[in-house]
Amino acid sequence: MWLGALSTTLLLGALAFQYLARLPPCEMCIWQRWPHLAAAILGLAGGWVISRRAERHPLAAPLAFVTALLVAISGVIAAYHAGVEWHWWPGPSQCTGSAFKYSGTLDLNAPVVMCDHAAWRLFGLSLAGYNAIISIGAGVMTLVLLGRRRRP
Repeated sequence: MWLGALSTTLLLGALAFQYLARLPPCEMCIWQRWPHLAAAILGLAGGWVISRRAERHPLAAPLAFVTALLVAISGVIAAYHAGVEWHWWPGPSQCTGSAFKYSGTLDLNAPVVMCDHAAWRLFGLSLAGYNAIISIGAGVMTLVLLGRRRRP
């Protein structure tokens, strides 16, 4: 259930940066949100259902495993995105480089948000970098804890 809360918090943070700080997301930022959305739904709803039924519900471990995997997947996408921002490797052609790109909207004056330029950094890390650290760390830590629980 805590991973569902973490994913919800990270999504709310991303939306706050988007709407309150007016930092529109790039395409790779959106990619990171999908696994977090699924993890938030699975983690919160699954945790609530399990807590209402019994402490040792048979779906508890599988739901926790899938939720942890989704959080870690978002972190891996974020790590890839952070690498694109640091120009360590190429990113998707539709949102990197210096050429004019179509923004996907009917407004031809709408700016294209480039994936290879971090819109915000704190202590040298972008939002993608922080998502990578938090999500990979939480996902791996949960998977390790789940592995320890299964041992007799």
